[in-house]
Amino acid sequence: MEWASESAAVRRHRVGGERRDGPAAAPQPGREALAPEPPADAGGGGGGARTRKRSAGGYASRGAGTGLSEARAALGLALYLLALRALVQLSLQQLVLRGAAGRPGDFDARQARDYLEHITSIGPRTTGSPENEILTVHYLLEQIKLIEVQSSSLHRISVDVQRPTGSFSIDFLGGFTSYYDNITNVVVKLEPRDGAQHAVLANCHFDSVANSPGASDDAVSCSVMLEVLRVLSTSSEALRHAVIFLFNGAEENVLQASHGFITQHPWASLIRAFINLEAAGVGGKELVFQTGPENPWLVQAYVSAAKHPFASVVAQEVFQSGIIPSDTDFRIYRDFGNIPGIDLAFIENGYIYHTKYDTADRILTDSIQRAGDNILAVLKYLATSDVLPSSSKYRHGHMVFFDVLGLFVIAYPSRVGSIINYMVVTAAVLYLGKKWLRPKQKTGNYTKDFFCGLGITLVSWFTSLVTVLIIAVFVSLIGRSLSWYNHFYVSVCLYGTAAAAKIILIHTLAKRFYYMNASDRYLGEVFFDISLFVHCVSLTALTSQGLCSAFISAVWVAFPLLTKFCTRKDFKQHGAQGKFIALYLSGMFVPYLYALYLIWAVFEMFTPILGRSGTEIPPDVVLASILAGCTMILSSYFSYQAWKINFIYLARSTKRTMLSLTLVCVVTFLLVCSGAFFPYSSHPASPKPKRVFLQHMTRTFHDLDGNVVKRDSGIWINGFDYTGMSHITPHIPEINESIRAHCEENAPLCGFPWYLPVHFLIRKNWYLPAPEVSPGNPAHFRLVSKEQTPWDSIKLTFEATGPSHMSFYIRTHEGSTLSQWSLGNGTPVTSKGGDYFVFYSHGLQASAWRFWIEVQVLEERPEGMVTVAIAAHHLSGEEKRSSQLDALKDRFPDWTFPSAWVCTYSLFVF
Repeated sequence: MEWASESAAVRRHRVGGERRDGPAAAPQPGREALAPEPPADAGGGGGGARTRKRSAGGYASRGAGTGLSEARAALGLALYLLALRALVQLSLQQLVLRGAAGRPGDFDARQARDYLEHITSIGPRTTGSPENEILTVHYLLEQIKLIEVQSSSLHRISVDVQRPTGSFSIDFLGGFTSYYDNITNVVVKLEPRDGAQHAVLANCHFDSVANSPGASDDAVSCSVMLEVLRVLSTSSEALRHAVIFLFNGAEENVLQASHGFITQHPWASLIRAFINLEAAGVGGKELVFQTGPENPWLVQAYVSAAKHPFASVVAQEVFQSGIIPSDTDFRIYRDFGNIPGIDLAFIENGYIYHTKYDTADRILTDSIQRAGDNILAVLKYLATSDVLPSSSKYRHGHMVFFDVLGLFVIAYPSRVGSIINYMVVTAAVLYLGKKWLRPKQKTGNYTKDFFCGLGITLVSWFTSLVTVLIIAVFVSLIGRSLSWYNHFYVSVCLYGTAAAAKIILIHTLAKRFYYMNASDRYLGEVFFDISLFVHCVSLTALTSQGLCSAFISAVWVAFPLLTKFCTRKDFKQHGAQGKFIALYLSGMFVPYLYALYLIWAVFEMFTPILGRSGTEIPPDVVLASILAGCTMILSSYFSYQAWKINFIYLARSTKRTMLSLTLVCVVTFLLVCSGAFFPYSSHPASPKPKRVFLQHMTRTFHDLDGNVVKRDSGIWINGFDYTGMSHITPHIPEINESIRAHCEENAPLCGFPWYLPVHFLIRKNWYLPAPEVSPGNPAHFRLVSKEQTPWDSIKLTFEATGPSHMSFYIRTHEGSTLSQWSLGNGTPVTSKGGDYFVFYSHGLQASAWRFWIEVQVLEERPEGMVTVAIAAHHLSGEEKRSSQLDALKDRFPDWTFPSAWVCTYSLFVF
């Protein structure tokens, strides 16, 4: 490069270097003119600030000793982040606030635990099983009767056992339709002696998934509700409104019982608000992760009443985005009842959610106590509220809400949040604009250096992300996914260190080749402003999208800007010394503490989910991306301090830091590639099992004439994580790649008995030949009638009988369309992939399931107009077992959770 083409900044760098490198450091008047004195305003960030001369302000060059030692920088980083992490951990472990307990009218966790242990002792409680429909219902009614006997004369208790039948469509899991018959709800209404015209609903479900005792999901919630009912009914305080307790018996059947209640029960018309108690983990704190829609007063009610608040609008927006493959009864009450509510769930230790390990002993009594305290207080508040009767009038906008370390909740309307956010943006723009618009003779090349630094920052982030993704893809391709599932620190050592090292490397190169002689103060100004600008852009974008989570970006703009003004004078006089760093750390305490708090929640929620997210989503890629994002966020604003981005600019050297990070990453990478970290664990205190579904099935395929063209039997095997069967094969050699299931191209959903439409998430499955199954309650399916309609379509009426759980699949042929049916709201809903999926369940006794579909035939074809199939799932009793299935299940290692049942599948063409 010719000298004439170099920027003034680079020329000044070179001049400064020549001055220092000369034997006597003699003055060079011709080049000294290129490095003017810095402006008096320390905040100006002028180009002159990049000279190495000591100014009147008193800051010195890096060579003069103002730079921070690498050891001090690393130690400071470690101590600061460890202190913040310890504070977060302390807040999470503090489940209840200690104080007076056991007073009359208080929630008693010991009584609730007694309820919990009785319910879970019944065993798994699938809808339609005697355990669910008889034993659990009988226990609930028995306890409710005892509570009624003890209740105060101020209150009246009414009990109803509802057995609804109905149908609805839902867009969950790509979209499908649900039909239920004679399922069970136990409904209790607690009201004033003179009655009430309005009510608040508390909802839990007592059913569980197959083969799980379902302590956290959701027996503990029903136990809490029983105890809340007891406390409220014995209270000497009169209620203004009724409280309806719904113990629903078919939530795991994709929200069927709540739909039956809210659309059919006569008490449903009284309900003005609801609280739904759920679980996505086992114990810990129950998180408010959904509210509304658009009823700010409900959030205010929770804020005012809850004794141990734990809530986040971030969780709400993440959950409602659909990236978490889960849903709750909240959706039913919102969409079908048009009722606002609050959704709470336990989120810790999701590794054992929906497994045999979800037992009562794993739920801490303090977790039960805090949930009970909160639910009791909020229900009492709502049941005496002036707002409840006219809640529809208060439907105006969303709320921004978040807790502060579980101590209290900050909440305000989103419209107020938008005003605050734009005020923060305005302050930042004024601060930055003042620098950008200054005359060039005062600012030198500040604007140019700002945008160059912005480019460097963005490049460092991009290359950091690319680096961790390359590592993650490689780890996935060699079959070492989920090595961090049982050892989370492995992900930090592998992906976190790689991300940090790449960011430091890019900035080190920038320091060496562009900012090689720039002063510490100047670089601090530039990179502080860059971080401020990036968060300001993020804040503007999120606010313009109407996202309440924008408050996080507001925190990352407001607090650093305020801190900057508070520390400006000290930094101008003394540089990055101890007092300045202490002040700066204090000012950045809030954003960094809250960031670590949110990061904990993200990993607590997503890490277990990545172990059950199917075979198509590489979990290492997802986790590596999240860790890279966290590293980028945590690298913000440390431009004045002894670490992160401008640790590079303030520290005298970063070689040891880069070497250490690289060494940790390389060693961890080699250990991961060698298989040193096994993904799963059967440790009694902290099991992290691999989930496997086994279905011993017999399939029968019929042609257009009703003849059997194919019949086979086998055990269909689905692993619910990305590693497939690679870890199982050494223990059960016959389960290997040679028995990968073959997709029947002409059959809906590949010709397999999917329990739910998750086929797009689990494309890798295995089919091990086995003898035929003959369940005692086989499914029967027949065509009742076929008729031509006046509008030239074909109406097919079917009838089916069988076990409590069946799935019905439809695929129309070319030239045919499914125009309407007797299910849902009458409009057929396709599942992902274009086929139609209907989920069916019934209680203990149900009549034959009769329904019809209408097919519009545009062009007759020899292969028929439609293919239908029905799968019958035997999930309870002896019928769910077979000797071959039991034998195979027993061979699975103890670090797995194989959930097994018997099923049949029959396909027909019409």
